[in-house]
Amino acid sequence: MLSTLLSRFAEDSGPAVHITPGELFTVHGWAITNSMLYGVISSVLIIILFAIIAWRMTVRPKGGIIQLVELGSEFIVSLLESSLGSRKKAVKYSPYFVTIFFFILLSNWLGLVPGVGEALTYNGVPLLRPFTADLSGTLAAATITMILVQIFAVKESGFIPHLKHYFNGSFKNPMTWFLGIFEMFGELTRIASLALRLFLNVAIGEIIISVFAYLGKMGAPLTSLPFLILELFVGALQAYIFVMLSVMYLSVAVKHHAEHEAEDHESEPPKPLVAHGSKG
Repeated sequence: MLSTLLSRFAEDSGPAVHITPGELFTVHGWAITNSMLYGVISSVLIIILFAIIAWRMTVRPKGGIIQLVELGSEFIVSLLESSLGSRKKAVKYSPYFVTIFFFILLSNWLGLVPGVGEALTYNGVPLLRPFTADLSGTLAAATITMILVQIFAVKESGFIPHLKHYFNGSFKNPMTWFLGIFEMFGELTRIASLALRLFLNVAIGEIIISVFAYLGKMGAPLTSLPFLILELFVGALQAYIFVMLSVMYLSVAVKHHAEHEAEDHESEPPKPLVAHGSKG
């Protein structure tokens, strides 16, 4: 993305804009694209970074990037606590959602690093492409996240009660089956919603920076700088929205089960009082 600033400023054919990833090579018949390659590189860098942070982290707060990670982690824990209504549950599930948050955040920001985009090519194809600017990448992230949400919901509610919250009503009623299947289909639309929102925001930002880098010619760093700064903010915002929606989906599933339990408890007939009389 930012590499456009370092490439051919005087090019007359227009800015290079790629929506789909480029195939670099194949491994046992599987195509490896530039976004897949950069996704692996980004994952390794993120793992190394957080391993170093975990090694240097102490009980007493530290400044710099360690403090930023601590603040981000506590922010996600607070988000989980407010949604699930339990600090214990929030701490229990926070490692998963904190990991998702920082992976998406840093993947978005690593897409702005010089060299990602048109600067480096392999057989005429850009060598590196932002992972979250590839719809396949965001679909994979959204699918894994929603699978985790379903697993957590089953752990909290149980498999049968969780399944029942899709089929709210008598099973003798055909509408119960229709609405239940429709509700389950809605889980797939949530995956599409998460994936498309993230992909479109990152891809459009990439296009905007490329266009203004082209229009700026030799002054491209100046014309693109405001949009580069904006993309840093958008990258953080999209990571937050992705996690916030995922937590909300988990909260809805868990609270729906709790509401059903409360309704079932209220509908139970009161137990008769047994009077104990004295003999004799």
